[in-house]
Amino acid sequence: MKITIKDDFDLSKIADSGQCFRFNAMADGYSATALDKNLFIKSLGNSEYELDCSKDEFDSFWKGYFDLDLDYRSLRNRIDKEEDPYLFAAAEFGKGIRILRQDPWEMLISFIISQRKNIPAIKASIEKLCAMAGDIIKEDAEGKPIYSFPTPEKLAGLSLDQLSACSLGYRDKYVQKAAMDVASGAVDLKSFEALDDEALMEELLKLFGVGVKVANCEILFGYHRLDAFPKDVWINRVLENHYPNGFMFDKYAPYNGIMQQYLFFYSRLSSM
Repeated sequence: MKITIKDDFDLSKIADSGQCFRFNAMADGYSATALDKNLFIKSLGNSEYELDCSKDEFDSFWKGYFDLDLDYRSLRNRIDKEEDPYLFAAAEFGKGIRILRQDPWEMLISFIISQRKNIPAIKASIEKLCAMAGDIIKEDAEGKPIYSFPTPEKLAGLSLDQLSACSLGYRDKYVQKAAMDVASGAVDLKSFEALDDEALMEELLKLFGVGVKVANCEILFGYHRLDAFPKDVWINRVLENHYPNGFMFDKYAPYNGIMQQYLFFYSRLSSM
């Protein structure tokens, strides 16, 4: 099917934004895998895109996944070039990034794995985990299987040795405990949706291996709370170097998470 997207939408920038680990360039487009679904999408130019899914699947899943009901262009227009020149430059550089609506379970495990790893290493570990405990969704254009993200029950059934074989390092025990807790019902990620941001943070910090950074990433990318503002080495450097008097959180609320993505993307890639 074909769709037209007039708002900010750039596949390459979304894929390289650091929020998703199963969204990759392939052939003349991009492959996006989320839970038990896979989409191949490519740009046709002039704001037109071709997708290999049905209209029903697009309407019920992928439209929400790409957050297409939110006008990102209007949010960028909140940024005043004179008042906030660094964020203005970052937003121009990152124009086209969108905060994907990803699954809390998949994001919890993904960002637990992400600790002290670079993006290629995170992706490699996640794909090993999916191949070990996921189900085959379909084959890609090269005939290689694409696996679903493992369910909590499937992950909970893996031994520490099996998890270690996925290059998780010290994170293997964190992944195992999270899987066991969610599979057993001791942790109900669905029920967390009803919590406000502060209570959600409190519950996430109770989880083994989850610190403030991972919790903030889970809040922003797993629960789509768009005011969350995860801080890592890149963001801390930006705040120190460009906002010595503080970032204007009040001005950009409740969309500080989108501004964080522009800053993260710009600071990381413009320094390469």
